[in-house]
Amino acid sequence: MNPNPQATAEAADAPPRSHPRAFEPVTLVLTIVLSVLGALIGIVLITSLGVSPNTAVIGALVAMLIGRIPIGVLTRMRSQHRQNLVQSAISGSTFAAANSLLTPIAVPFALGRNDLVWPMLGGAVIGLAVDSWVLFRVFDSKLLPATGSWPAGIAAAETIKAGDTGGRKAAILGVGAVVGFVGALFKLPTSAAGVGFLGNIWALAMFGIGLTVGQYAPDFGFDLGARHVPHGLMIGAGLVALVQALLLMRTRKGGADQAERSEGVADAPEADGGPTVQAPQLRRGLLEGMALFVCGAVVVAIAGGVVGGLSLPALVGWVLLAGVAAIVHQLIVGLAAMHSGWFPAFAVTLIFLIIGLVLHIPTVPLALLVGYTASTGPAFADLGYDFKAGWLLRRDATPWRAFELEGRRQQYLAQLVGFGVALVVVAVAWKTFFSDGKVPPVAEVYVTTIKTGLEPGTMTTMLLWAIPGALVQFLGGPSRQMGVLLATGLLVATPQAGWMVLGALVARQLYTMWRRRGIADAQARKESDTQAENDLSLVGAGLVAGSSLNDVGQLTKAL
Repeated sequence: MNPNPQATAEAADAPPRSHPRAFEPVTLVLTIVLSVLGALIGIVLITSLGVSPNTAVIGALVAMLIGRIPIGVLTRMRSQHRQNLVQSAISGSTFAAANSLLTPIAVPFALGRNDLVWPMLGGAVIGLAVDSWVLFRVFDSKLLPATGSWPAGIAAAETIKAGDTGGRKAAILGVGAVVGFVGALFKLPTSAAGVGFLGNIWALAMFGIGLTVGQYAPDFGFDLGARHVPHGLMIGAGLVALVQALLLMRTRKGGADQAERSEGVADAPEADGGPTVQAPQLRRGLLEGMALFVCGAVVVAIAGGVVGGLSLPALVGWVLLAGVAAIVHQLIVGLAAMHSGWFPAFAVTLIFLIIGLVLHIPTVPLALLVGYTASTGPAFADLGYDFKAGWLLRRDATPWRAFELEGRRQQYLAQLVGFGVALVVVAVAWKTFFSDGKVPPVAEVYVTTIKTGLEPGTMTTMLLWAIPGALVQFLGGPSRQMGVLLATGLLVATPQAGWMVLGALVARQLYTMWRRRGIADAQARKESDTQAENDLSLVGAGLVAGSSLNDVGQLTKAL
């Protein structure tokens, strides 16, 4: 035992000279233990309730509590950055186990092809690995900026900071968390209200409109989902978003390039900060991701026996489609998650399933295509949340850039530990769960769609609705992602969530205007608006954190 725990605690609170390591013994042990817990929570909830909760707040709270134990090296967990590593790992293991590994292997199982479960698991591991690698390479670029909303990341960061500093911020966050938790108990989507306080107003307005229309359209005899209207909108918006992403990959010259580097400086911790990933790095990261996804598709084709069932041209087409589907899926899911905190992974995978049916891809290759596509996206989004949390916690460091990049690398390593734990848990547990009839509901929907095929005119309808989706996305531009967010709202259509988002946006504007009252000076008004945004961010983070705690609490119901 340390003879002077007070001195150890003070040392833990001091600003670190270098970022803590993911493989430090205490951090690593805690990471592994909580990752096992996160993976089990994810598997139980995805198979019973069809949801996968964000366990980042749970990880942060546990790390904070351990750091308050005055015993030797445990006080090292008082460091916000070590807590950030732990919460990154547990949330990563939850989404990896539930969404990226178990759901893909459930597709061939539900199809009655148990012999394809292990090959599909191998493909899902490749998809998960490439998914996280690409996000690590392109986070904090113009496509996926650290200054973006990433609501769950703000919630995790504010929870960690509030636990460390206390005071007014902790009180606001705590009240928001209580409201979020209680509201969620009464089946209200309080996380949607929290998102409304955190993100881009234009993007969230479209998200709220989509949620509201999706909820009430069936009351007027128009079932949007059954007619695949949201899917068509997402196709159009997704294609335009992909083109916009390609345009952001261009390397500009002269003043334009300088403007790109300096954009967002007001939000950066340093005067010369700006994005840490420039256009050439973004281009390289996405191209590498595309190449790796194609290589992964080749592995799935060989291991799953697709090679023997398709002609050479058809096999080449299948591999290319699988690679494109994987990277497009991760980008759309990531963009939606960044702006709204919600990601339409199921719906976007369903779009590629429908495309496969239109192309008359045979049943087994189509099932493997769907599983491989489903393995990407959720971990991509979750790692974005965690990087956002780390970025917020590190933004006052000096020198900032070196500390930020090293911290991001350590978070990535911590998540790899979480992914490894998730793989072991899924490999051991899948047979027990599936044999008991506990299969993720979305996998059963995929298989039912594969077996029943398409209704006549489905693709025509989707292509027609792709036109307005593309138009909205084009008009909103890449920074707002209005078309993607509109389609996301229509696809998820959670009851009352639209009113929560729109109500939060109204409250946000009213509070900002109320703080401005009587202020004539332009600089003073700007400072007032900044303080209003800070207050509202704490409220939103609290609502998201409280809702996440309730989601994890659903484990008892599932069991």
